[in-house]
Parts: sequence; C-alpha cells; structure tokens
Amino acid sequence: MRASRLLQILLLLQNRGRQTSAQLATELEVTPRTILRDVDAMTEAGLPIIVHQGNQGGIELGFNYRTRLTGLATEEAQALALILSASNPMIAVLGLEKAAEQARAKLIESLPDKTRHHCKDTMSRFELIAKVPEQNLRARALAKAIQGGTIARLRFATKSEQTIHPDALRADAEEWFVHDALTDFWIAERVWGRLNISGIRFDPQSP
Repeated sequence: MRASRLLQILLLLQNRGRQTSAQLATELEVTPRTILRDVDAMTEAGLPIIVHQGNQGGIELGFNYRTRLTGLATEEAQALALILSASNPMIAVLGLEKAAEQARAKLIESLPDKTRHHCKDTMSRFELIAKVPEQNLRARALAKAIQGGTIARLRFATKSEQTIHPDALRADAEEWFVHDALTDFWIAERVWGRLNISGIRFDPQSP
C-alpha cells in the first residue's frame, strides 16, 4: 500500500510541480504527517526531493528529475488498454482519426516494458464493437461550430428556425445531441433539420 502511495507522490510532483503536504494529503486521502514521512523515505532512497519551508513553501522534484514509472498495477494496465481500444465516435466527427492513432501509439510506447506488454496483450485479446450513431455531416458541422465558438441555426430557413450557441456534443447508441448554452438544453439530432453555421462568435461562458 505504501509503495503505491510513494509512486503516486512521485508522479504528482512530476506532473504538477511543487505541492504542499496538505495538497498531497488531500489527493491521497492521508494526513500531512504521513506525506512528510513518505517524503523522508523517498529522500533516503535517493530521490531528489526538495522541501521548501515557509508560506510559499512546498515539496518538489529537483534537478529536472523525470521517471518513466507509471505506477500502474497489472489490472490498471489492462483497464487502460480497454479504454484506449474502445471506439469513440467523437474522434471521427472532429477529424482526429490519424491523431488518435498516433497518440495511442505514443502513449503505449512510453510505458515501461512490463506495463506495455500487459496493455498490448489485453488489446489483442479483447475487442469491443460498440453500437454508435452513424457519422454524418451535420454532427461534424456542429462539432466545428463548437470548436470555433460560433452561433448555429437549426431548422434553417423554416418557421421554426432556432438560433443556438452550441458548446458541447454527445452521442448515445441511437443519435447525436448538441447542447445549447443559451437554453442549457440538449437538442436531439432528430429535430436539427437543416443547419446553418454562422461566422458570428460567442463567448461560451456568457451566452
């Protein structure tokens, strides 16, 4: 249990920079005193841990230290593999298929040998073919509007035309939904109708 916590502390300091003992204690659900004992143990083990005193103090890694340790147990590595291999329709909608493949390959390759082996083995043995809504140009157009922060019109050029501030997109097994920041409602694809993507931008935080 403690060995796992020490790895977590190391990764937190590596990824987030200087942290206080209170911040680490909250993250790991232990007491600040426990964190300080762990830091002492890490220092004795030869890790370059620097402790700064005072109001602006904290704990950080020195000498630009980096580790390839992921802290992943075998079951965690297997779970990561299933996450990475799962189909996600959002990737295609945003046109990120190639980038997703490259990112997945880089992430797996960056893992230590044993963890990488568990990931690749799980991905080769288990495959999820999930039912997802078909890709369509309307979903892609709204995705681009969300990325660009631009206004869109649903049921364009009809009596029921609706202006929306699209700020999120989601999908279930049947269809797509766009979130309108103006009304805080999710609008199903079945009522989108013809779309018009405006060049007018809006602030997603202040519709």
